[in-house]
Formats: sequence, C-alpha cells, structure tokens
Amino acid sequence: MLVLQLLVSGIETGALYALTAAGFALIFGATRIFHFAHGATYALAGYAFVFASRLGLTWPLGGLLALLVAVGFGLFLEAAVYRPIQRHHGAFFTIFVAAFGVVIVVQSLIELSFGRAFVAISTPLTRAHEILPGLYIARVFWLAIVVASLVFVSLGAFLARTRAGIGLRALSENPDLLRAFGLSARRLSALAFALGSALAVPGAVLGAATTGLSPAVGAHVMLISLAASVVGGIGSLRGAALAGLLLGIVETLVVAFLDTQWSEAAGFVVLFVFILFRPSGLFGAAVAR
Repeated sequence: MLVLQLLVSGIETGALYALTAAGFALIFGATRIFHFAHGATYALAGYAFVFASRLGLTWPLGGLLALLVAVGFGLFLEAAVYRPIQRHHGAFFTIFVAAFGVVIVVQSLIELSFGRAFVAISTPLTRAHEILPGLYIARVFWLAIVVASLVFVSLGAFLARTRAGIGLRALSENPDLLRAFGLSARRLSALAFALGSALAVPGAVLGAATTGLSPAVGAHVMLISLAASVVGGIGSLRGAALAGLLLGIVETLVVAFLDTQWSEAAGFVVLFVFILFRPSGLFGAAVAR
C-alpha cells in the first residue's frame, strides 16, 4: 500500500510539475529564449499567495494576486531584459547571465521580505481522508488533477484553434511570415511570456499549501522544468507536460526503495538516461548528422 500511496503523491506532484514545465516549454518553443528566470516566476507567485493569505484574503483573491504578479514579472522581463538584449544581437549566454542575475535578485528580495525559513499555508484542502485501508488522499490531490486537466485542454484548444495560438506556434519558425498575415512578433512574444508565466501559478499556489516554499525554491523548479523539456523533447509542450508528470512520479516513488535524499536525484537519472539513449526526447524530432 506504501507504493500506491507514493504513486498518488507522485501524480499530484507531477501534475504541478507538468504545468510549470509546460510554461517554460511554451516560452522557449515560441521565442527561443532560455528563460532561466522561470523558476523565479514560480517563487514570486507562491510568495504573493502567502502574502495574500497573511492579509486575510480568500483563496480566489490570493490566486488572482499570484497570477498578476507572475504575468507582470514575465512581461517585465520580456520587455526590459530579453528584448533589449535581442535588439543588440546578444548571444544565448548573455541572455542566460542576465536571467541568472534576475534570479539572484529575486531570491534576495524574498529573503529580505519573508526570511529564509520555509513558509506554508494551512488549509483544510491538505487534510487527508482514508479512501482505502492504508490509502489517504487529500482534496488538494483532486484539485491539482482537475486544474491541470482544465488548463491543458484550454491551452491546447487555444494553440490549435485561435489565430494568436497558431501565431505562437509559428513565431520561432518564421517571424517575417507572421507580419505578412498582420501578426506582430513582438506582441506574440509578450503573449508567450504571459501564458508561460501564468502556467507557473497553479503549481506555486498549491505548492505553498502542500510542500511549502523557500526562497531557493525557484532553482529546483527551474531544474525540473529544464529536465522535463529535455525528456519531453525541446520545444514540445505535450512532451514537457508528460515528462513533468513522469518526473514527479519517479521522484516520489523512489522513496519506497531508497533514502529520501535520492528523491530529487532520481528525476535527473531519468534525464541522463534520455540524454544517452534518446536525446531528442519523447516528442522531439531526431536530428540526422
């Protein structure tokens, strides 16, 4: 029954990983910008929700504040950091260093405002109920599954059926063609950052209520997002989502067989296996040499 209990926890964690990883994959797939500060977006959204909770605001209002902070932060970085670097033909490494600097600044600001200790939100949603003998499931599990399902269905429909969604899919391939059809590459890039940043919010909010947050949580989230993007296939949204779910399950199930200190490392073992035997990922296209 322990394995089944861990599997349930892994699915919950993986659903939240899937959303966050899909946000990173959406931004990279559309703009080809290595948004290393995506983890900082997660951290800011989570702490915005904690701040709202301490003010006595309801969950919906706290979630709305977290969403506004995440989207605003993403749009700010796109306009004030990444776009000027690209305008001056900055290299990939220049963008990475700039984003890394932003991560350090955000982490320091969070430490100054909330301290370095873990913070968590107390809520009845995390109280587990016995479903089967020895199997306990909290309502937050069902909430995570429902939210992830609704978000991915809505996002898939948006990308497949709307003009802006189709434009996002074509943005990295041929920006000049977008202009021919009356679409602005700049606005689509901003839209990619807004949507990608918004996808980090559910994981941040539910993470604050389950595992808690620390100022350094952004680094872990960024590594998981990067690993999921590689395992799923660079630029593949569904690949990142499926890989995020897989990494969450593996990260949790390994506790049944090894010490808890191997939990985080297990996901990266999966990453190394894919790099060695399937470098294109689950849904990436293999490149012939």
